[in-house]
Amino acid sequence: MATFKITHTEGVHMIEAQLENEMIRAESGALYYTIGPIRIDAPLPGPRGILAGLLSGEKFIRPKYTGTGTVFLEPSLGGFHILEVEKEPWIIAPGGYWASEGNVTLTVKRESFWTSYWAGEGIIFYQTEVKGKGKVVIASPGDVQEVTLDNGKLVDENKVVLARTAGISLKIRRPTVKRAHHYWSGEKFARIYEGTGKLLLCPVPYWRNRSAIEKQKEEQGQA
Repeated sequence: MATFKITHTEGVHMIEAQLENEMIRAESGALYYTIGPIRIDAPLPGPRGILAGLLSGEKFIRPKYTGTGTVFLEPSLGGFHILEVEKEPWIIAPGGYWASEGNVTLTVKRESFWTSYWAGEGIIFYQTEVKGKGKVVIASPGDVQEVTLDNGKLVDENKVVLARTAGISLKIRRPTVKRAHHYWSGEKFARIYEGTGKLLLCPVPYWRNRSAIEKQKEEQGQA
């Protein structure tokens, strides 16, 4: 099985993948450089995958790297988390998928119309779903925490949830009991995760990453 390693230097994190006559996939545009006889292919997915990518803004081409050697992916001011997928599929929030072993299957998960609408994702809200058995690398703004729910609920107002197992549903609701209290409280509509399973959270970004994001927002506001 391919080996993923997170390296940290000069304030940035980077994924290093060791292959022994194996194949991995990675997000489009994620390649930094390779060492050894690594073949790169970028096959088109089926019509459903292409349509989902066009409608959702998610990248629908995930290049394959096959051979023996080392693949280095782009460094980031954020971080990465290596997830072991086993029995239950995982649903990854938009922008979270970074890489995976070749035996992990990538599909798409479509949320309901109203969840898409109130989430601010338009009328179509697709997310990457990974299933099978193997390692998946998730891009994160900072350190990752794992939370387990047992027929429970988690309320997220700041998009801190990076991924969830398929047994946990997502709905958009006001966090207060009464509608009037929602407007008085000043709180936004929240993402409500309910069910039994696991979630990956990143409550606090790395300070370098947060500074870069805030600077980018300021520049976009001035443009």
